[in-house]
Amino acid sequence: MKSSGDNTMPPTDIDDDEPKVKESVIRLMTRLAMQYNAVNLSQGFPNEPPPRKVKLALAQAVLSGKDDGLLQKNHCDITEQELTDSLINLLTKESSEDDTVTDELNQYSPPMGRADARKAVSEYYSRLYNYNVSEDHITLTLGATEAVATALRTVGRPGDKVVIFEPFHELYSSQCEIFYLNPEYVTLKPNKEKNEWDYDTDELKDAIKGAKAIILNTPHNPTGKVFDQNELKQVVDLCLEQEDCYIITDEIYEHMTYSDDNGNQRKHLLIPEVFPEAAHRTLVCNSLGKSASATGWRLGWCLHPPALSSLYRGVHDQLVAMAPHPMQYASLAYLNLPTEYFRETLSSRYINRIRKLADALKSIGFGVILPEGSYYLFVDFESVKELQGLSPTDAAMYLLEEVGVASVPGDNFYGQSEEGKKYLRFAACRSDTDIDNAIVRLKEKLHPVMM
Repeated sequence: MKSSGDNTMPPTDIDDDEPKVKESVIRLMTRLAMQYNAVNLSQGFPNEPPPRKVKLALAQAVLSGKDDGLLQKNHCDITEQELTDSLINLLTKESSEDDTVTDELNQYSPPMGRADARKAVSEYYSRLYNYNVSEDHITLTLGATEAVATALRTVGRPGDKVVIFEPFHELYSSQCEIFYLNPEYVTLKPNKEKNEWDYDTDELKDAIKGAKAIILNTPHNPTGKVFDQNELKQVVDLCLEQEDCYIITDEIYEHMTYSDDNGNQRKHLLIPEVFPEAAHRTLVCNSLGKSASATGWRLGWCLHPPALSSLYRGVHDQLVAMAPHPMQYASLAYLNLPTEYFRETLSSRYINRIRKLADALKSIGFGVILPEGSYYLFVDFESVKELQGLSPTDAAMYLLEEVGVASVPGDNFYGQSEEGKKYLRFAACRSDTDIDNAIVRLKEKLHPVMM
């Protein structure tokens, strides 16, 4: 009996002895950090709280269970004290009063997300990027992870080619495997003279021929590269030359870009705003997880072209049903934080931690290129005496067991190149106390190779 969707049946030549999708190595290193009581600089999540107003908004949603218009007041110009007073009132009610309350915010939302939250996302892009997008073409997702997965399933079919810059976050290749898509890699390589990461233009041109999509993560994890306007134009032009090639962006570090020693700063650019000719081919994936220090909330979104909105929402609905409803409501407070929070606070929050960790790593032999954005250090360990000759996994385990610092093996971020065999990734988003403790341990146990 034939399926009515034969063209979407998975291929039959799968090697069952070698799993195509594995558990996250990054999250494994976090568990090992706990086991070894190590300072966790592996997984890229902050250990500092979200803005107080955003936390209060979530508590308001859970405890009140209803939309009483509090967060819409004067475009969310409600004070922390007003939210606090409201919560005190809710907490001092007789418990029997809860039995008579109709609860909305702890229940299902519409699959695509609350209308007011989607409108807040729209206004966020209008305010910060001068880009207008209708809430009808925005879907709230289960974090950026699901936003990217749903984008891949929306535009891709089994056997389609997807271009990925390597090193890359491990979820991209794994999601391609889940949907029987074929990843093809373009390798970013360190340019020591310019102190940045570059790619070969011809390699990109060859890779994108016949591709269905390219995943573009900028600011980039793990290298910290921020793609400039010329590089983005090249990606856009190459995609538009193809008959049906889409750009799927992952922009979760959008506000974390930094100035170099000369005061030059690469700003994050929004492709559909800077290149409107590519808006119909671009799916913008984002979340509040990193920027709000709320990675556990799993609240993201996707801006999708109008022609794809119905399909994108259908895939999203059947994959996850909805994003968490209380977090959607609380996102009204996040998305309406002052512009200075996004423009200034986030661009300065991690830079000192990045620089002091980078200086410490350099002093013990690591090869370091300072990131232009995000909050990772992707470093070459070949000139660290104790790590010479080790594989990335063995080097990472040595740091765990002997030094007490958790990192991520560099080859975890590569699909085809051998480049990853000399790298480790450190996340500098942890507290100053954690960074300082890690530096003490690293300097005590590791030494540079004497030339």
